[in-house]
Amino acid sequence: MIEQFLKPATVDEAVRLKRQYGDKAVFMAGGSKLNAAPTRTDKKVAISLAGLRLDAVALDNGQLRLGATLTLQQLIDDSRVPVALREAAGFVYSRNLRNQSTLGGELCAKQDEAVLTPVLLALDAELIYADGAVVALERFLAGGADSADALLVALRLPDPERPCATRKVARSVAGLRVLTAAVALSSAGPCIAVEGVTPTPLRLRDIEARALNDAALEQAVSAAVAPEDDLRGSVAYKRYIAGIVVADLLADLSSGTPTARKEI
Repeated sequence: MIEQFLKPATVDEAVRLKRQYGDKAVFMAGGSKLNAAPTRTDKKVAISLAGLRLDAVALDNGQLRLGATLTLQQLIDDSRVPVALREAAGFVYSRNLRNQSTLGGELCAKQDEAVLTPVLLALDAELIYADGAVVALERFLAGGADSADALLVALRLPDPERPCATRKVARSVAGLRVLTAAVALSSAGPCIAVEGVTPTPLRLRDIEARALNDAALEQAVSAAVAPEDDLRGSVAYKRYIAGIVVADLLADLSSGTPTARKEI
C-alpha cells in the first residue's frame, strides 16, 4: 500500500528519489497498473512522473520519439503515431482507461495482456532511459535490461513509416484477448510478432528469415507458438488462429491494403 506520494520537478530529482528509497519506491505515471489487480504494487513510496513533461511526440531525422507518459488516448489522437500503433492502443476498449494508462506503464508492467507490444516489436522499438541508455524492446522483454533505478523516459521508432498492421482476436469487446499479432514490412523482409500465444510477447525471427507461401506460413506460425488451454480457447484453436491471423496480415500488407481489425 502506498504511504508516501512524492512529486519531483525534474527527471534528475525523480532518479535521485528512486535511489534514495530503493526497493521501497516505484515510479508512477497514470497509476492504472499500480492501483489495480493483478499488477497492484506493494511498494510504500510512489514517485510521480506527472510533472516531468515526458509526454511529447517528436520526429527527428526520420525517427519518432514517444514520451513514456503519453496516455494511450494521446497515442490514438496524434496523427504522427503509426496507424497500427494507434489501432493497437484502441484495443484497450475503455476510453477512461486509455486516458489513464501510459505507454511506459503498459510496457513496464509486463502484464499478461500486452496488446501494444506486437506492433512495437514489429517496428523495432527502442527504450530510452534517463541515463541515456538505449535498449531494444526485444531485449527488455527478455529480461536483459532491468534495473531497480532505471527511469524509462521515451520510446523510439527508428522507422515509423514502415508498413505495419495488427489484429486482436477476442471473444467480446471487453473480454480477454485470445491473441494479438502484428506484421510489418522492413527493407530486410517481414517482421512478425505475437502475444497471448507465447509465454511473453515474441518476434518470430526464425519464421521471418524463411520465404514462405501462405499455407506454409500458417503452419510455421502454428508450430512456433506455445499456447495453453484456458477459457479463451484450446491449444489447437489458438495455434490455428495464430497462423491464420499472421498469414492474413502479411497478405494484406503485401497487397498494399493493410488492415488492423479486432476480431470478436
